[in-house]
Amino acid sequence: MANYLLIDISNSFTKLAFATPRRISHPIRISTERFSAELLRRFIKRRKIDIVAVCSVVPKKNAAIRRVAKQSRILWITPRIELGVGIDYPNPKTIGADRLANAAAVAALYGFPAIVVDFGTAVTFDIVSAKRKYIGGVIAPGLESMTNFLYQRTALLPKLSLQEPRSAIGRSTIEAMRAGAVIGYRGLVREILAKIKAERFARQKVQVVATGGYADLIAKRLGEIDSVHPNLTLEGLRIAANLNS
Repeated sequence: MANYLLIDISNSFTKLAFATPRRISHPIRISTERFSAELLRRFIKRRKIDIVAVCSVVPKKNAAIRRVAKQSRILWITPRIELGVGIDYPNPKTIGADRLANAAAVAALYGFPAIVVDFGTAVTFDIVSAKRKYIGGVIAPGLESMTNFLYQRTALLPKLSLQEPRSAIGRSTIEAMRAGAVIGYRGLVREILAKIKAERFARQKVQVVATGGYADLIAKRLGEIDSVHPNLTLEGLRIAANLNS
C-alpha cells in the first residue's frame, strides 16, 4: 500500500497529513510562517513516504519540501498532471494549485457540475462544469482580511474574534462589527453564487461545497451551500496522488 504525505501550503496556514490511497489521517495545521524543513523533518520522523503531494501558493516555502523529501517522489499540483478533471481556461498555469486540488476533489467526491467555495485568506469560488472541466471562478477578499483591515485602518475599532452575531443590530461596537462581518459576508457569498448559477447553471442542479477556515461559520445559515468539507483540498491531493502514482 502506498504511503502519501499531503502538504497544503496557503498564505496563512499549512496543513499536513499522512494518507493511504483511500483515506487521510487527522491533519495538523500550523502557520505558514512557521513551516520549515526542520519542522517537516520532525513531522515525518522515520516514516517511509512514497509520494509527497503538494499544493503550494507560497513558492518560497517549496525549498523546505525539496530538502526533506529527497527519498520520495514529489508531486506538485499543476495543470500538467492528471487531476481527474479537464481544464478549460485561457492560461492554465496561472490557476492556484489549491484551486486545482479543490476541483479534483469536488468532482471525485460530490460529482459535477459543482462549485467549491474556499474560505481562506481570500475566498475563492471554483467551478467544475457538467463536462467535468475546470472553467474558472471568482476571487474576493477573505473574511478575516476584511475585519483586520478595519482594525488596522481605523483609530477606534477593535480587533475582532469572529463568531455568530446575536442580532443583525449590534448594541456594542463588537456586536455591530460581527453583524457586518458575518451577515454581510453571507450576502457576498449568496450574491456571487446566484450570479454564477444564473450565468452557467440556470437549469441544472449544481453541488456547492464549502471548505476552509470559516466554512462552518458562514455556511451554517447559508442554504445555498450543500455540504461543508474541512479537508477538501487535502482530499484533492490524495486523489491526485492516486491518479499519478
